[in-house]
Amino acid sequence: MATTADIRNGMCIEHNNDIVKIIDFSKFQVGRGSGKVWTKLKSTTSGRVVEFTFNSGATINEVRVERRKFQYLYPEDGGFALMNQETFDQISISDDMVDNGQFLKEGDVVDVLYHSAKETILSVELPQTVILEITYCEPGLRGDTATNTLKPATVETGAEVRVPLFCDQGDLIKIDTTTGAYIERVKK
Repeated sequence: MATTADIRNGMCIEHNNDIVKIIDFSKFQVGRGSGKVWTKLKSTTSGRVVEFTFNSGATINEVRVERRKFQYLYPEDGGFALMNQETFDQISISDDMVDNGQFLKEGDVVDVLYHSAKETILSVELPQTVILEITYCEPGLRGDTATNTLKPATVETGAEVRVPLFCDQGDLIKIDTTTGAYIERVKK
């Protein structure tokens, strides 16, 4: 058993007869009352995101999670085909188990979270950043970096990202997979 003092991002807990992953949390205290812990929880079964406030010191049931490395092979109907890096077994994962799956490129390595006791797949985590090539964007202006103006660009996986005006077709860019935001241009 854990308490609200043990809460951290990425932790999996049991809540309302479901296994949820803590996406974000914040601790606060109001006046002379007891403290509260605000959390944003994502269900591993339905993918729904809900907000819940725990009383400070409340007990929570932590779920033991195991991370395994898998390589993304190819897209399937409504999902992705992944291969275990150690045993070379292949599995199919549905789209709703992967956040921002549009940034997955063939050959990328992802973390698959397993429920240790039941050996069931809870979710799939992408790397924090990916490097992708811009396949289409409108021509930009060189040297226009004074303003923070962005334009739409399509990357090699088919996802659309907002990039600065100086980025051109064929450039490699680094993208944050959690927000889908442009980070920087990468040299070839």
